[in-house]
Amino acid sequence: MFMHNKRLQYTVRVAEPNPKLATMMLEQFGGADGELAAAMRYFTQGLGEDDPGRKDMLLDIATEELSHLEVIGSIVAMLNKGVKAQLSEAQMEEAELYQMIGASGNSAKQSLLFGGGPALTDSAGVPWTAAYVDSRAEPTVDLRSNIAAESRAKIVYERLINITDDPGIKEALGFLMTREIAHQKSFEKALYAIEDNFPPGKLPGVERFASLYVNSSQGEGDMDGPWNSGEQWDRVDDLPGSIPMDGGEGMPSVGLDKEDLAVMSQLSVRTMSNPASDPMTGADLGAGAGAGRTTKGDMGGAQSAADASVMADANAKETIAKVKEKSTEA
Repeated sequence: MFMHNKRLQYTVRVAEPNPKLATMMLEQFGGADGELAAAMRYFTQGLGEDDPGRKDMLLDIATEELSHLEVIGSIVAMLNKGVKAQLSEAQMEEAELYQMIGASGNSAKQSLLFGGGPALTDSAGVPWTAAYVDSRAEPTVDLRSNIAAESRAKIVYERLINITDDPGIKEALGFLMTREIAHQKSFEKALYAIEDNFPPGKLPGVERFASLYVNSSQGEGDMDGPWNSGEQWDRVDDLPGSIPMDGGEGMPSVGLDKEDLAVMSQLSVRTMSNPASDPMTGADLGAGAGAGRTTKGDMGGAQSAADASVMADANAKETIAKVKEKSTEA
């Protein structure tokens, strides 16, 4: 059960309206790394969690994320106070109102569609979607995803702080950014409280492939480091000589019953290419500069694409005349 406290977790002080800035702030309201996505991610994880410690942590953080949604939504609403009134009461001149809402683009769209209120979209106007919630109901997977989500949100808050000079907004965004750091710490502690948390899941990796590093991008810029060299790694630089890595032939195969095999044979015969055929095509007839190389054979013996076109027209007229002649005789 939830109860709403009318006091914000952090006081919102906005110096003056700014609809364009409000549109940018929507990234943390209804965006992929925003507060609603975080709240729904942790809330659904918490409901499905069996471990009492992780369940408590997830529901705590999920509920706090809802309070952060309220803070960022309040900032958006305050930044849009002027445009909301002006759109409703039309006290400004047309040019002034255009300038206020941004005249075009996402700022104007948000103002016109939602009347200055916070909308469940990102800064580009893309509607919020449950697809942002990427939980897999496996704690070592979800906790790593949560750590990454908090990290991304922290970076977005940094960028929002950098595009405003409003001291009150900077303070509120700094608070929200710092809470992302705290949540990341909680998730990391919870992850490493699970023994044998890597690799994720229950099944171990295949031993001979688990320490294999495949140097697939070779040439200038190759570098060695602990990610691809050292005692932990069996490094493969000779790619042609190392494949297939299972020791097989490296060719795909499938077992078919007699009925499927017969049908497949029919299909192969029907769609078989004739490598000896070199027919003249529409591309040959219409070939011009930049069309690539053509041959006399491609063009029915013509010396050029223009001659081939003339020959084709003549052949077509001859064919039509013959058809008409046979039709008259009939």
